[in-house]
Amino acid sequence: MDNDQLLRDFFAEMKAKDQKIKTPEFPEVKARSINWWLPIGIAATLLLGGFYFFSPQESPDTSADLLIITLQENEYSQQELIIEEKDYIDVWESTTTSLLTDF
Repeated sequence: MDNDQLLRDFFAEMKAKDQKIKTPEFPEVKARSINWWLPIGIAATLLLGGFYFFSPQESPDTSADLLIITLQENEYSQQELIIEEKDYIDVWESTTTSLLTDF
């Protein structure tokens, strides 16, 4: 007999022995039913809480979109603070231009 035949016979005997082994009976496991009211209640609570906490806040009404505060010197060499309310910017002035002209 050659080696291939010996291997086939060996595994055939092992297969025959394995087929005689009885497998134990396992009891059936019943799946637990999920109480659907619990996750639905949690989701509803989170949804209502989200509407309560994240409701849009009323913003205070602003009369003007732009508030311009300027400091000017009058004819008596006194400084005056002038506050203007406008709806738009008509002239834009760089914040560093006063450094060029005043100093």
